[in-house]
Amino acid sequence: MRVVIDTNVLLVANGQHEDVSEGCVIECVRRLQTAQASQVVVIDDAYRILGEYQNKTQLNPAKHPGDVFLKWLLRHAGNSRHVEQVVLTETVKDQFAEFPDPALQSVFDAPDRKFAAVAAAHPQKPPIWQAADCKWLDWWSALAAHGISVDFLCSADVCGFYRNKFPGRVVPALPRI
Repeated sequence: MRVVIDTNVLLVANGQHEDVSEGCVIECVRRLQTAQASQVVVIDDAYRILGEYQNKTQLNPAKHPGDVFLKWLLRHAGNSRHVEQVVLTETVKDQFAEFPDPALQSVFDAPDRKFAAVAAAHPQKPPIWQAADCKWLDWWSALAAHGISVDFLCSADVCGFYRNKFPGRVVPALPRI
């Protein structure tokens, strides 16, 4: 199985998101370990995703699970049994020709666009693992219409964050997996 992993999965696994539940941290750690053991992680050819991971984690020493995962990913970046790269065409900063829906791209958070573009650019359209960014609840159904799924690893947490961030708005339904 191939996956695209949002940076917040690494951050939650590292304990760098103070408001998530212990169950969410455990699930993110478990998923990163599963990715290392039996999945192919899909990234972009210009290492935008790896660069973001590096800017938000600590490699030396790699003490936390997200850091350890990144160190593993960097070691295996050239090994297609573990990592696949797709070409992204950046038309202007943080906008990609491969993004699946031009109208959605304009409302999508700029740093998150690369994850959707990577999933769309890959022929198998791998799922995007998302931990705690509640804005993805507004975006997943439009992505699904283009064949891209979002796997919310911490559904209770992300719905709670949505209620707190957008009071008075109805929490969108989660995708059925």
